[in-house]
Amino acid sequence: MDREIEVAKQLCRELGYLPLGLELVGRYLQRKQDLSIEEMRGRLALQHRSLQKPSPDMTAQRGVEAAFELSWQALDEPAQKLACVLSIFALAPIPWNLVEQCLPDEEAEDLEDVRDDFLVNFSLVERIGEKTYQLHQLIREFLHQKLTRLTDADELKRSFCQLMVKVVQVIPDRPTQAQIASVTPAIPHLGEAATVFQYWLSDEDLIGPFVGLSRFYSGQGNYEQAFPWCEKCLAITRKRLGESHLHVATSLNNLAAIYRLQGRYAEAEPLLLQALDLRKRLLGESHSDVAISLNSLAAIYCDQGRYTDAEPLYLEALDLTKHLLGESHSSVAIGLNNLALLYRAQGRYTEAEPLSLQALNLYKRLLGESHPFVATSLHNLAELYRMQGRYAEAEPLHLQALNLYKRLLGESHPLVATSLNNLAALYRAQSRYIEAEPLSLQALDLRKRLLGESHPIVATSLHNLAELYRMQGRYTEAEPLYLQALAIFEQQLGANHPDTITCRSNLQHLRDAI
Repeated sequence: MDREIEVAKQLCRELGYLPLGLELVGRYLQRKQDLSIEEMRGRLALQHRSLQKPSPDMTAQRGVEAAFELSWQALDEPAQKLACVLSIFALAPIPWNLVEQCLPDEEAEDLEDVRDDFLVNFSLVERIGEKTYQLHQLIREFLHQKLTRLTDADELKRSFCQLMVKVVQVIPDRPTQAQIASVTPAIPHLGEAATVFQYWLSDEDLIGPFVGLSRFYSGQGNYEQAFPWCEKCLAITRKRLGESHLHVATSLNNLAAIYRLQGRYAEAEPLLLQALDLRKRLLGESHSDVAISLNSLAAIYCDQGRYTDAEPLYLEALDLTKHLLGESHSSVAIGLNNLALLYRAQGRYTEAEPLSLQALNLYKRLLGESHPFVATSLHNLAELYRMQGRYAEAEPLHLQALNLYKRLLGESHPLVATSLNNLAALYRAQSRYIEAEPLSLQALDLRKRLLGESHPIVATSLHNLAELYRMQGRYTEAEPLYLQALAIFEQQLGANHPDTITCRSNLQHLRDAI
């Protein structure tokens, strides 16, 4: 008995007291009840010698690897294949439905039997939630090595990558909370496809995982996490496909979109010009992708206050979209909405209103009443009415938009902040200061958290809060806010941008009043 205890202690030391290794050995002994601990040590040592070069000391790591090898040899061929497939997924919880889709030729029940009878029973995979499984890091590394020896390893990796491309197709440009929650479990695995297994993505599918990851993060207002995926996508696409490829144009456009959301307009513009030129060369002047590029470039010009440059691009894009896709298409609604925003910014309210109404009706008809784009149209129409002093018409639209944004996108989203900011502006215009102030403060706080301290939209919130205080005669509170806003506007947009000029003018009004 004492001998058995000593051998058991030695075995534990050789396994580094790693719970996983101890569990695997325990499971093995349970299945081989006539095997003594001494014999168990012998088998581990034998496996160790077959795995490693001879060494005077058996380290814990090598001892654990030997324990893995014993469990591996106890698996039949289908179990070994399934184990290797699991190792392709990221070191994160794996939804079982993704595993089934990765092996479409296998019966679901057969896969479940192999999983439960072998992998779970042998402690090679752990069930961590309903229909969700995960590999231990060391087991995953071990299985990665086994994967390289499978004859169909490349086919399994390609199947995994094709599956991840399908996942991307359910992530829209502006995902709702429900869509975010649905796709979240797949995100670590999408990252694995984009990085570790990008070689097994076809040329056609190369940008898919990167686009999906960017949409996932930017759709939540998390532009900092979206940015590297767009940047990597452009670099990888250029390297594999060369400079003259449509995927390069798309990657340029997508990176520029993130720059725009970050308020980095000067960096976005050259990328958009490159994307537009490339699309025209590859697709000709009359293509829907060219219309997308025209819209994107015009939007940057609008952000910079270059309205004269923006208008012909918006008109060209809208005409092209109608010609190619017909009058009843969501892309037409986008074009109508963009042109209306331009006219509103120029004070051309009579021209803007019918376009805003057309866009809203088209979105409702195509997407239903509960869609983020419908909320945006409601908000834009409300802003148009506010700017015309039509406050009674604006308020219910602002409230509808805010409620819809919160319900679909959650409380912490940049569009919620914009809606709060502009509802506050409506109340401020009506001298409803007590109602306006908490909304302005919420909007400012949310924008700072989501966009950082130096974003032009943060400057807009600072300016609007300063305006609220000025109108109440709270000059000492207003002035530092004006100064902060002006510094950001000048740095990010330049001294001659309309927002900079307005802020400077209002600061002077304040000083004249003191």
